[in-house]
Amino acid sequence: MTPHVRAYQPTDLPALYDICVRTADAGGDARGQYASDLLMGDLFAAPYATLEPEHAHVLDAGDGRVVGYVLGTADTARFVERYRAEWIPATAERCPPPADPPVTADDVMLGLHHRPERMLEPAVTAYPAHLHIDLLPGWQGQGWGRALMAAFLDGLRAAGVPSVHLGMLAVNTGARAFYARLGFHPVAEVEPLVYLGRSTAPLGR
Repeated sequence: MTPHVRAYQPTDLPALYDICVRTADAGGDARGQYASDLLMGDLFAAPYATLEPEHAHVLDAGDGRVVGYVLGTADTARFVERYRAEWIPATAERCPPPADPPVTADDVMLGLHHRPERMLEPAVTAYPAHLHIDLLPGWQGQGWGRALMAAFLDGLRAAGVPSVHLGMLAVNTGARAFYARLGFHPVAEVEPLVYLGRSTAPLGR
């Protein structure tokens, strides 16, 4: 089979964890930077696939290997509630509360995990959905990111969601250029993040 975008399946979860950590350092590989290479996936990939699998899509290399994904939520406020009520308890053994104030890099990330309300950025309330999209390096720059985004936007639009946002590290200029080509525009900057948004209208040619 040829590479293609398809709906997420629960058996894809290990691949999501792997892709997430390999792209978590401003687009680069974050393996070995934290006590567990699962930590990035526990924050930025698995909760979405677990809580809202209907909005998860993957890039299949054509042989069953997952080499990219787009994940997100149709309703950030509702997702935050479920993250606290369901995801934090589900990951309690491997994601304990951090030291306060934080001492290690793990503490910083675990602080984000235990404070999901951080996702409720007032500047993006007009964009109720949000997303995360990642591709392994060998699959970038070939149009697959656009294909994944198109699938995600189609799903949001079908669910009646008018607009979507994402937060990204401002230093990741390559990613920002990619999002600009897909019609995302700056909404707010909250160091070290920049927030971008767009309607869920179909992507232009």
